[in-house]
Amino acid sequence: MKKGVTITILIVIVLVFVGALYYLYAKNHEAAIVYKTEKAEVKTIVKNTIATGNIQPDEEVLIKPNISGIIEAVYIKAGQNIKAGDMIAKIKVVANVSNLSNSQNQVQTSKIELDNQEKMYQRQKTLFDKGVISANDYDAALLAYKQAKQNYAAAKQSLDIVKTGTTSGLGKYANTLIRSTVNGMVLDVPVKVGNQVIESNNFNEGTTIASVADVGRMIFVGKIDESEVGKIKEKMPIEITIGAIENKKFDASLRYIAPKGVTENGAIQFEIKADLTNDDATFIRAGLSANASIILEKADKVLAIKESLVQFDKKTQKPFVEVETAPQKFTRKDLTLGVSDGIYVEVKNGIKASDKIKIWNQGLISEDKKE
Repeated sequence: MKKGVTITILIVIVLVFVGALYYLYAKNHEAAIVYKTEKAEVKTIVKNTIATGNIQPDEEVLIKPNISGIIEAVYIKAGQNIKAGDMIAKIKVVANVSNLSNSQNQVQTSKIELDNQEKMYQRQKTLFDKGVISANDYDAALLAYKQAKQNYAAAKQSLDIVKTGTTSGLGKYANTLIRSTVNGMVLDVPVKVGNQVIESNNFNEGTTIASVADVGRMIFVGKIDESEVGKIKEKMPIEITIGAIENKKFDASLRYIAPKGVTENGAIQFEIKADLTNDDATFIRAGLSANASIILEKADKVLAIKESLVQFDKKTQKPFVEVETAPQKFTRKDLTLGVSDGIYVEVKNGIKASDKIKIWNQGLISEDKKE
């Protein structure tokens, strides 16, 4: 019995020993890893952040009436270029019943007063011609008659204005004729013939009859996240890409950053504005969606390597690369890095353009490709 146990133990020991020998043999015959290398490149590196928004006119003027009524005629259409003073629309006044009644009563009262003053004037004139009254009494009667006559004419004009919005002698000042106040292109005409409009006053902004803007002065208006707003400042250069205009970028300059953010979809967003430069006079429609690439840092034609080649010291966290000194022999080179765009990083000091840099993580890269 004891002899059988001993033999079994010996067999197990032999099998373990043989397995260990085989493992060591296989390990020694594994192919050694051959590290590939890459060289640094001369590149222009741009670090930027993206803001989404749209294109808007720098100044958009809303033309509003200063009298209420109904649109009788519209003389313009969207896309038309107009000048200040050009006719936009004509309004037909709808008289207010209360105002109309008061104006009519005022005319009648003024007429009664005029008739009375005219009789008194004629009486005083007769007495003055006979030498019965003094010149002062006659002048007073004449003045009262002229004032009554003026009041009657003013009352009739007020009645005409209530009825039609204008009166004789005030044609060029008539509120019923709406004219443009600026030069530019008509962006929108939101009213049609027959629409009722409300006058613009201290208590009501009024109905917009047309919006006019100079389309040669366009700006980008967008939003940027709170995580990026601290990295930007006014006068930073921007590249604008407009979705509807392919293969073209527009230069711009950041001119405004909102001092207060607003919450949108759970994130704080800050409004920004940038002046657009359109050197070749490309026609840009208002409202087009656009993306703004805000250039935070830029390094022109500098020595750069891929960020994947950079390693970091476990203790000091300083960057370094391994440079080939002989076939598959590498030495460490500490680096001073500059601007990074997330793919390439500027190398200020540490290597030369001719150095062959070890791809230290090529095993991980090949595994990723297999997946």
